[in-house]
Amino acid sequence: MATRPKRKVTYSLPEELVDSIAEVVRDGAAPSYSAFVEEALKEGVRNARERALARAFHEAGEDSDFLADVDETTRDFRHVDRETDEGDE
Repeated sequence: MATRPKRKVTYSLPEELVDSIAEVVRDGAAPSYSAFVEEALKEGVRNARERALARAFHEAGEDSDFLADVDETTRDFRHVDRETDEGDE
């Protein structure tokens, strides 16, 4: 897998957090500070996206127009689902 280009950035973090990162990196949690922070940020981005998706699903579940559209689409394609089910037997 090709390595993507990296860009150097600067952030201000609480001193205690920096000390904790140094400690876990020394203990082998990651090969470097940068690798540890990169993985932590990836996880944070992934979690933020999952929360946004969950909010969108929740909002869709409360949207009567959306639910009516889903119901209509389900009715329109019910015959296709039956054909698929019959082919599985």
